[in-house]
Amino acid sequence: MATLKGRGRVEMHKQNKLFLMMFSFFGLAEAMLGPIYAIFVKNIGGDILAAGSAWSIFMLISGFGIFIMGKIQDKFKNNKNFILLGYSLTSLGFLGYYFVSNVIQLFLVQVLLGLGTMILVPARDSFYTHYIDKNKLASEWAAWESIWFIIAGIAALVGAFIANKYGFKFLFLTMFFLSLVGIVIATQLKEKK
Repeated sequence: MATLKGRGRVEMHKQNKLFLMMFSFFGLAEAMLGPIYAIFVKNIGGDILAAGSAWSIFMLISGFGIFIMGKIQDKFKNNKNFILLGYSLTSLGFLGYYFVSNVIQLFLVQVLLGLGTMILVPARDSFYTHYIDKNKLASEWAAWESIWFIIAGIAALVGAFIANKYGFKFLFLTMFFLSLVGIVIATQLKEKK
């Protein structure tokens, strides 16, 4: 529910502001690798098929898992715990990239990231939805979506710069530490009573 501020202006709920800050750190971490992912796969001995297969593993686990977890999470009132678990697994996946030296290990990290995503997404979406002002549906969803595109654009450039200047290992540690900041922020989220 939004709050009134000043001359009748409706402001986004503070929990969604906090949520968007948390989401920004995770979005920054996640999108740093996106545009240069295939280069990383090549560096560990993979080819185009390995890059596509790794992405497929992540997407299929996430896609089927999100559907199943949504049904499961409908039975629970506490989205925050699922958000924390999902983001924690995702953070471990980012750290896991640091240790990847071959395609099989990459596939295992993609499984971990898929598991984190399937746990996270239904809870994350549900949490945000609870605090949306029903009279501002378009603008409050637009806030989330625009932040994702802006952060991803910044992350693509920053991630490429870091990988080019300092290497992929440093990039993965950066992703991991940014995601830890997101987890710390997530601990401050409060469930709607």
